[in-house]
Amino acid sequence: MSQSQRPVGLLFDIGGVCVVSPFQAILDYEISQGIPPGWINFSISRTSPEGSWHRLERGEIHLDKEFFSAFNKDLQRPALWREFQERLQRNQARGLSTTVPPLPEIDAEYLFWEMMRVSRAPDPYMFPALKKLKESNKFIIGALSNTVIFPDGHPYNEDRDKLVARFDFFLSSAHTGLRKPDPRIYEAAIKEMNQIAKTKGIDAVEASDIVFLDDIGENLKAAKKAGMETIKVTLGKTYDAVKELEKITGLDLLETDKARL
Repeated sequence: MSQSQRPVGLLFDIGGVCVVSPFQAILDYEISQGIPPGWINFSISRTSPEGSWHRLERGEIHLDKEFFSAFNKDLQRPALWREFQERLQRNQARGLSTTVPPLPEIDAEYLFWEMMRVSRAPDPYMFPALKKLKESNKFIIGALSNTVIFPDGHPYNEDRDKLVARFDFFLSSAHTGLRKPDPRIYEAAIKEMNQIAKTKGIDAVEASDIVFLDDIGENLKAAKKAGMETIKVTLGKTYDAVKELEKITGLDLLETDKARL
């Protein structure tokens, strides 16, 4: 897609893009508990791909007490804690110490539900922009998100249903068994784009016709490798991402009567 061309498809991550980032809840928890910021995300990322979090997001295990027990263990692995501490020392240009601080105790169940609670809130800039994009009927609007499946009857399922209605299609990791940055989930997204394109009388959609927005670097890297254009959404800076979308789409997406937060 050249600079003079408009994208055919817009593909959105959910948490940290369309709704408030669960990373904010993690950071708030770390600060409140005196845990070095970054430890929880480091721990989750380093237990990939077979950690409890990743298995939950692929729909391989249920959201139940067994998951919370396993998640708690993943967040308190001594070897990873030592590796994290060594990385902190290197980043602070300090010599490696033989003394490692005690592993912090983490209430994994409380943390999980705080992440889910925080990420229910629509982003004040991206969510209205998403509505305008859908109403313009100029683009195929899709979602590509690493998700979990809530138990039947849980009120958060209603939130998900309302969110799904904002898109032409919604690809969920927990429902497909594929989790970003697995290359196959990007292939599935392109396939979904083309199925929607057929119903709208649009020619075949290539990866280069799609712009993908995400807040995680490795997910964006995988999208680029798949041939997509990308926009990085930085924590707390969705306003900037919407401004970038305005340039790409040629639409006014920000509410002019709303002051920037």
